[in-house]
Amino acid sequence: MYMHTLGTAMETSKRQVLGISGLMPVRVESFEIQKKRALKQLRSKQAPIEKYIFMAQLRTTNVRLFYKIIVDHLEELAPVIYTPTVGTACLEYSNIYPFLAGPGVPDGLYLTKADHATLCKTIRQYRPFPSESAFDPQIAVISDGSRILGLGDLGVNGMGIPIGKLQLYVAGAGIDPRRTLPIMLDLGTNNKKFLEDEFYLGLRETRPADEEFYETVDTVLNALKTVYPNMIIQFEDWSSEHAFGLLEKYKSEITCFNDDIEGTGAVILSGAINAIRKVHSESNVEPTNHRIVFYGAGSAAIGVAKQIQTYFEKEFDIPEEDAKKMFWIVDSKGLVTLDRGDNLAQHKIYYARQDNEEQQYKDLMDIVNYVRPTALIGLSSTPGAFTPDVLGRLAEINEQPIVFPLSNPATLAECTFEQAMESTDNRVIFASGTAFPAYTIASTGEVRTPGQGNNMYVFPGLGLGAILARSTVISDNMIYAASKALADSLTPEEQARGWLYPSLTRIRAVSAIVAAAVCQESVNEESAQSEEIKAITSHDELVQYVSERMWSPSQDNYGSDSLIALQKSSRI
Repeated sequence: MYMHTLGTAMETSKRQVLGISGLMPVRVESFEIQKKRALKQLRSKQAPIEKYIFMAQLRTTNVRLFYKIIVDHLEELAPVIYTPTVGTACLEYSNIYPFLAGPGVPDGLYLTKADHATLCKTIRQYRPFPSESAFDPQIAVISDGSRILGLGDLGVNGMGIPIGKLQLYVAGAGIDPRRTLPIMLDLGTNNKKFLEDEFYLGLRETRPADEEFYETVDTVLNALKTVYPNMIIQFEDWSSEHAFGLLEKYKSEITCFNDDIEGTGAVILSGAINAIRKVHSESNVEPTNHRIVFYGAGSAAIGVAKQIQTYFEKEFDIPEEDAKKMFWIVDSKGLVTLDRGDNLAQHKIYYARQDNEEQQYKDLMDIVNYVRPTALIGLSSTPGAFTPDVLGRLAEINEQPIVFPLSNPATLAECTFEQAMESTDNRVIFASGTAFPAYTIASTGEVRTPGQGNNMYVFPGLGLGAILARSTVISDNMIYAASKALADSLTPEEQARGWLYPSLTRIRAVSAIVAAAVCQESVNEESAQSEEIKAITSHDELVQYVSERMWSPSQDNYGSDSLIALQKSSRI
């Protein structure tokens, strides 16, 4: 573990104190040389999964260097450590797991059903930085692997998601990596392929019934709060039938949020706010006249719809019932209506239409012709669902059609940016859930950059704000404040380019703005326990306060001093 922090950059004197002289080459390298070598090796690899494995190995051998590269080259490497590559990594996780870290180096905490005392003991055993005993986790990302991205039930293989998510918390908001906790709650899998796979590393049993499921989750969460009472918990990639129930049950009990429901909703709301502003100023579309079709009716889709609805209610004084009628939800059976004749899942009932006059619509083109939407938002994991005909029809209805194909990874997106541009005569207002390349308009040579509704714009700042404020809850208003802050964070240059989201190169500055807004809302709601935060009255001072508390991989002596102290104490 001694090389886990500085590697070949460790000074000779510290090697001597630690008793590791002669255990590595004699040269003491600079941080920049380490980074240059690592980038050369990384960029020599062709397949994204090879890059993912290389970076995973680097993270578990030289965490400081890993984050230096991520922070300095985030646009290049975010798709490697998270979507879309993390989807492939999860599918292959049991095959590549033994090669992601050195022996004895944990990549996360794996929990199964157990009693409270056993769980507490297991939780305390997770110490990836044994020399840093004072660093209790501030935030955990927990999944049961039941709905990983758009890939379905991957069981324990979904661990790549909590790991990747927390890497983005560190890179995007400067949360100290020693204070993050990735958790996989392994309750089995209903994926027959994995159950029959000789290399699958998870429990070889099907998932429990709801009663046992909720009882187990409750025991796990109670154990986590017993061991780490101040830790924020983010739910990630739980099945739709459980995601809403868990959030509803625990939202007022512990400091938690669900990024699939609330984080996705917040980041898409931010892009929608800027899209609504853009078509209002350029095409005279009144915000109150929008008609929004959601293609996909899972937890993320409903979460996004509710966030956008809140915006209409708050900013334009639209009553809830009227604002709700601005949304049409489409699932695999067609337009969701109350008289469709099937048993709707509980989370779909809120938006089920009652004004369809007993008419049912299944085909997306028929729905577009019926609703005449101003915006089409996809969260269906159905590749190519937004066909050229559908996109072309939207362009006939709207001068600037708003199209957000949000499904991840790219292979599951409802359409590409190129398809949207070509089908709408280059008039589309576009944001996707995964990165697409820029598009060059052949007739003019103009290069258009697509917006990406990446949750990374919101959840790092949201988590950091809640940590710094020491908030007892993460409320709907705090999440809304994060979304509004993101929408307002565009620079004049970014606005002039027609962007819906800021550049990822500014992610830490953006996260500071988002975190400050979250802190302020927590203070307004009297849920903040930090006296320092409550004493700050200026927005600029609050942003500065947040920025100054971000961890940096360039901090001197990261980890090495603690290693020396540990070594000295062991000799006493």
